[in-house]
Amino acid sequence: MDLVRHLRYFTVVAEELHFGNAAIRLGMAQPPLSQRIKRLEEELGVRLFDRGGRQVRLTEAGRLLLGEAREIVARVDRLHELARHGAGAALRVGVPPDLAAAVIAALVEGFRATNPGVRLTPAEIWTAEQATALAGGTIDVGLVRHPVNAPGLGFGPLLVQPQGVLLAAGDPLARSGELHLADLAGRELVMPPREGEPGLHAETLAECRRHGYVPGQVHEGAGLGLVLAGMAVAFAPRAEVPGLAWRPLLGSPIAYRVSTAWRAETAAVKDFSALAVRTLKERAGMTDEAAAPVRRVVRRPGMLA
Repeated sequence: MDLVRHLRYFTVVAEELHFGNAAIRLGMAQPPLSQRIKRLEEELGVRLFDRGGRQVRLTEAGRLLLGEAREIVARVDRLHELARHGAGAALRVGVPPDLAAAVIAALVEGFRATNPGVRLTPAEIWTAEQATALAGGTIDVGLVRHPVNAPGLGFGPLLVQPQGVLLAAGDPLARSGELHLADLAGRELVMPPREGEPGLHAETLAECRRHGYVPGQVHEGAGLGLVLAGMAVAFAPRAEVPGLAWRPLLGSPIAYRVSTAWRAETAAVKDFSALAVRTLKERAGMTDEAAAPVRRVVRRPGMLA
């Protein structure tokens, strides 16, 4: 168990005295937070909170632990800060695990060219984990997907990335020039994990249903093995992958919204945010939200209004 991280969760719950509010502040779902507090209690062999009724209260053991927990978390943060200064300045960046390797490489190279004294260290983590890491100070800036509920964070310009559909090259739909979402009816779908991208997950599936596509099953992950095997499809920006076909979606109904996010906007964070906007436009086909085409509901005959 990562004791320091669990102590950090404990201090936030103790300050909020509300698991839901603490989860929002940490950028995570409430059930995993409750499970981690329970695991901390089991590790320490004491009950930290009274959860009777609608109120959450610190137990006597919880009150005694809180001061020590805050001091431990602060000392660990200080150790990380000293280590970073001793090893040279570093900017810790969170990026989605399914972001193209060429885009990550362009970010690293571009930042190195403009900030030679600062080392960029990317970590591949989903939006919910990035929000938690930003709140906890374990990363400095992230590339997050919206909608994201993370009070206390600042955000860069919102960019939009229209998604097409990836399917096996032998799929009969691969012979079509442009697909309607309803054409995918019955097919299974590969998506980023719900826990890692809760806002994106819910919004995308709602848009699918709105356009007449209810996936036979949703597989969570970033791999394309099921798509290559012809067992599922996946949404993706324009891509060329051996064994797969990419087709645009009529009316651009599925579009991912992306921005940088930070807790403290330092000079290095500002530079990275500006670089990320340029790179994502040039290398990932993203556009400013205001310039993005309006998504249209294109109805097929027989679809309900």
